[in-house]
Amino acid sequence: MAVIDPILSLAIAIHSDPGVYALLVGSGLSRSAGIPTGWEIVLDLLRRLALLMNEDCEPRPDLWYRNRFGEDPDYARLLDEIAKTPTERQQLLRSYFEPNETELEEHLKVPTTAHHAVADLAKRGYVKVVITTNFDRLIEKAFEAAGVSLTVISSTDHIFGARPLTHSGCTLLKVNGDYLDTRIKNTPAELASYDELLTGLLDRIFDEYGLLVVGWSAVWDTALREALERCRNHRFTTFWALKGAAEEQANNLITRRRSVLLSIDGADSLFQSVSEKVVSLEDISRPHPLSTPVAVATLKRYVSEDRYRIRAHDLVLDEAKRLIVECDPERFPVNVPKVTYDELILRMRRYEALTDSVMSLCIIGGYWGEALHESIWSDSLGLIGDRKRESTGNTAYINLQDYPALLLVYDCGIAAVAAKKYGNLAAILFRASRQNPSLQIDEPLAQAFGTLSHSSAGDSAKSY
Repeated sequence: MAVIDPILSLAIAIHSDPGVYALLVGSGLSRSAGIPTGWEIVLDLLRRLALLMNEDCEPRPDLWYRNRFGEDPDYARLLDEIAKTPTERQQLLRSYFEPNETELEEHLKVPTTAHHAVADLAKRGYVKVVITTNFDRLIEKAFEAAGVSLTVISSTDHIFGARPLTHSGCTLLKVNGDYLDTRIKNTPAELASYDELLTGLLDRIFDEYGLLVVGWSAVWDTALREALERCRNHRFTTFWALKGAAEEQANNLITRRRSVLLSIDGADSLFQSVSEKVVSLEDISRPHPLSTPVAVATLKRYVSEDRYRIRAHDLVLDEAKRLIVECDPERFPVNVPKVTYDELILRMRRYEALTDSVMSLCIIGGYWGEALHESIWSDSLGLIGDRKRESTGNTAYINLQDYPALLLVYDCGIAAVAAKKYGNLAAILFRASRQNPSLQIDEPLAQAFGTLSHSSAGDSAKSY
């Protein structure tokens, strides 16, 4: 028995309950952007301090500091020792998080595919709460680029007066702080507990929202881990994305929350896939502006009287052009490394949903249309069959680009045969055509879809 792809399950859950799933993202989200982790910054600051003191701190800068000063390294104190003024501290921190010219050219320290995909989900109303342990501002930049209003909470001060989560467009909760605030939590002691206001806010989120965890090891953030452990209610599913094996701390949380595991290659591919699947589900469930029953009733009236021939032509052609726009290759990318069975079926369902209105019109036209209406079907189906298609990428998706036109040819053709309207059948099979790029000729749809050979298609066309 086939098991549904867990990433598809996640997309269905997010699409079914917009705004219900919160994201918990760690350093894995920004790692591909070249952003260092908080601990990596501390170690680098220790190396700078040792250099100022003409001492060697390798290979364990943290151990050197502990032996030298008799305490664990403190982020704020380190900054005060290395950069004496606020301006110097700000410039020092910017070098870790903001790109220089070379890094910009290499697309480092800028929002990644994952950040932009999260922003797109938020813009569509599917994500309203994002929790992050990261200090960087890549999420904020991605949301700004997408035109999404974002409430940022990075300290207790921000919690005072903040609008309730349910009434806020989208909230970013930076539990460990922002890199420009020296109060960020970095050391084990700082990460061991949160203040009462932040603890209460986390308890509410973990109790009331579903959760998608990405790029978070759960090893260092003790207080955040304990907040998840305290939550006894699991109203919605927890999805936990893993690249490789989970740490012991993460495994304990995964078991406790009965999480669904997602095996991923990275945050970029995960969020891109989830975003594409949610958009696909959105297309499938979206009502069409001109409902199918209304379109069908309108066409029946038009084909019943000769004087409405032009209106019938415009009605069907407008729907055909709408379908072409909806099936644009940019919305159905084919340049993907691999395709699962569930993804293939989902794309087919998406094509079917978009084709539904035109399909109903073609069935009515094939069955009831008279000789004066034949050009409607040949023009419309020829237009759809000859729409823009991609020729390089995943073979399954490349071939599936013909699925909408093939559906319409079969449905209109079967209706024409049932009504013995063979002129309509000839119109869609032989007079409707599209260009063959390799031969630089127009060929009938019957031949283009491989239904007939070149010679038999020509002979059949002559008989009509």
